[in-house]
Amino acid sequence: MARVPPGCDPDSIVLTFPVAREHAGLRLDRFIQSRIPRLSRTRANRIVRACAYRADGTRRRASERVKAGETVLLVRPPMNEPATPRSFGVLYEDDDVLAVYKPAGLPVHPTATYHRNTLSYLLRETYGDPAPQFAHRLDRETSGVVVCAKHAAAEVALKRRFERREVGKRYLAIVRGYPPAKGVIDRPLGSALSGPHVCMAVREDGAPARTHYERVDVRDGAALVRLRPESGRQHQLRVHLAAIGYPIVGDKLYGPDAEAPFVELIEEGPSDALLRRLGHPRHALHAERLEIPHPRTGAPLVLEAPFPWDLERLWANAGRALRGEPAVGWDALLEPRWGDLPARGHGRH
Repeated sequence: MARVPPGCDPDSIVLTFPVAREHAGLRLDRFIQSRIPRLSRTRANRIVRACAYRADGTRRRASERVKAGETVLLVRPPMNEPATPRSFGVLYEDDDVLAVYKPAGLPVHPTATYHRNTLSYLLRETYGDPAPQFAHRLDRETSGVVVCAKHAAAEVALKRRFERREVGKRYLAIVRGYPPAKGVIDRPLGSALSGPHVCMAVREDGAPARTHYERVDVRDGAALVRLRPESGRQHQLRVHLAAIGYPIVGDKLYGPDAEAPFVELIEEGPSDALLRRLGHPRHALHAERLEIPHPRTGAPLVLEAPFPWDLERLWANAGRALRGEPAVGWDALLEPRWGDLPARGHGRH
């Protein structure tokens, strides 16, 4: 990881942006805008003026031109990040691939709110820089398998498999109500026209999205379902299940009366009243299995993550949870319990 430049707070967060050949000659603010999704030119200019440094501690100007091969440093003062789990499990590892068990509550990538409390930061702490690169992502509250590449060629190969839909993905979810024994949800998805900006919705003009589901078991007003998405749209499983009337327990965006809990969470933080309404601190969704051709050999690589302890407890107490007596509290999720999860061995190659 990059060192904090001289003169800056030693606890500052340093973001590094290597300049590729195709970006050489861009203004610094234009370069930063190109590297950070959905960043306006005005905001990029403001960020550069406030945060751009050289390694020797000198400041940079928004108007200067970047050079191929250099690394731009953005130095952000320390911030008080929300607490998250600070560990992960290793499911499989070789010279090309790393598959990890991401606990619920741990973001994959840095955001405006999270930096050190992210899986990407923990991987850099463990493996150094450059760290293994993600081939895909999971939502912060979703637990389960995340596969990473340990070098550039493997990253290209793995991401190509996802783009070509050559990956088999399987999830488990606990939902409200009893869906049919099995079925296919084939509804296009696009950005929601109202509500929080991250929300998706079923829209006729949206991108094609298709999910296979199978009911595994039912209990006290809830069902355990297995899901196989054909496509990989944002929030696809959560939106699809809500659209057919069986939202995931604990879902703040797509559950019953979803917008009110979300607003309460943002304005007041997690409360006992909110937890009772949700039934669980996080949405009850788990990425249990991922099958992908190995990036070097092409042989099937099967990666599996055991059902997490909090969802085991939720399923055992489903009726109580839906009546507003959640089996797991907010604070409990900050200390994931791996049980007898081995350091390696769930992957099959």
